[in-house]
Amino acid sequence: MTTSVVRPARSARVSTLVRVPAFWVVLTLLAAGGLRMAQMTGHFFAAYPKATTLSILLFALLAVPFWLFVSELDFLEREPAELLVVAFAWGGLVATTVSIPGGVALENLMAKLGSPQLAAGWGAALAGPTVEEIAKTLGVVAVVLIARAQVNSVLDGVVYGAMVGLGFQIAEDIVFAVGAVALAGQGDQVQPVIATFLLRGFLAGIWSHTLFGALAGAGIGYLVVSRERGRAHRAGVAALAVLGAWAFHVLWNSPLLIDGLGNGALALLGVLLIKGLPPLLLILLLVRHFQDREADYYVERLARLDDPSLITPGELAVLGSSSRRAAARRLPGAATAVRRLQRAQARLAVELSRADAESIATAEAAVRDQREALRRLGHAEAVAGPVSWRHRASTIATTAVAIAVLWVALSALGGA
Repeated sequence: MTTSVVRPARSARVSTLVRVPAFWVVLTLLAAGGLRMAQMTGHFFAAYPKATTLSILLFALLAVPFWLFVSELDFLEREPAELLVVAFAWGGLVATTVSIPGGVALENLMAKLGSPQLAAGWGAALAGPTVEEIAKTLGVVAVVLIARAQVNSVLDGVVYGAMVGLGFQIAEDIVFAVGAVALAGQGDQVQPVIATFLLRGFLAGIWSHTLFGALAGAGIGYLVVSRERGRAHRAGVAALAVLGAWAFHVLWNSPLLIDGLGNGALALLGVLLIKGLPPLLLILLLVRHFQDREADYYVERLARLDDPSLITPGELAVLGSSSRRAAARRLPGAATAVRRLQRAQARLAVELSRADAESIATAEAAVRDQREALRRLGHAEAVAGPVSWRHRASTIATTAVAIAVLWVALSALGGA
């Protein structure tokens, strides 16, 4: 295990954060952004109360599964909830309120230095990503400044970057949804909100700001963690990651392929895949790589215990893989118990990396408590259960419903 990937985890508590000067700077910026966003939202409610309410509700609901997914990326060493909130709030309050006027100003500059045609065609593709990616990346930097010890792996940077991107995405989508209502010019109608939700939320949400933020966050994480590397090397990798996020964002916003694939659902799907699949695949590969490296680091510490009452050889293999952890939760009637045991074992691994005797003893007791709860359900260990016909049927049904919903959304928007 190289130190460029994982360092011993250290806790970050609110009581310690308030003693860091950067915390108060970040808090002030969040307050200023929150005030500006509240003013904007107030104007929206005054003009379009029904549409604004629906847009906030829809995109808030959309944020829930994304939040849960992002927060689960680092299962073994979970990030503190308060820092996740800071990252999300930075994206939704600071980055958004800075990027809206900043993007407009940069587009105006393009029109003056270049031409109005350049600004009209490429303004959103060049000005938007330039301002937005810088503003979002600063959110990960803010987390590092107030809790540097908590960013101890590249995967941590991915999580915080994705959370900043998620906050930005949700806030921006709400602004765009109400803007679509104003652009339609038909009063307080909900149809433009639904169309915006389908396109910017449901279809584009998978591979837009959350992915761009994750890539930039990986670069910041590498810059912070890889201290055995030279400063120039680390800065170069971080700059390359941010540049990559910017390039993917430019591609996503660009006018390329707007008319190249024709109309209809398949054409729209093709454009989404061509523009969105590259960053999605890259982030998935990065996440899988760093998850495996981090799992090796923590599972190795659990293996040194050589104590089946804490973790069995089978559970060691399970804990290091997200797919095997999920499979283990198929044990009949024991999904919750297995999950709690896995959580307790992951916590023990983190405490072992911190080498605090009292915390290790507490974590070991928690593992044994969860082990006993699992045994009372008739299972000796948390390993993969058999794949039942109910599980297969549920998977097939869920896939069919997802494809049907996707096709309806594509058909509705492709024919618009």
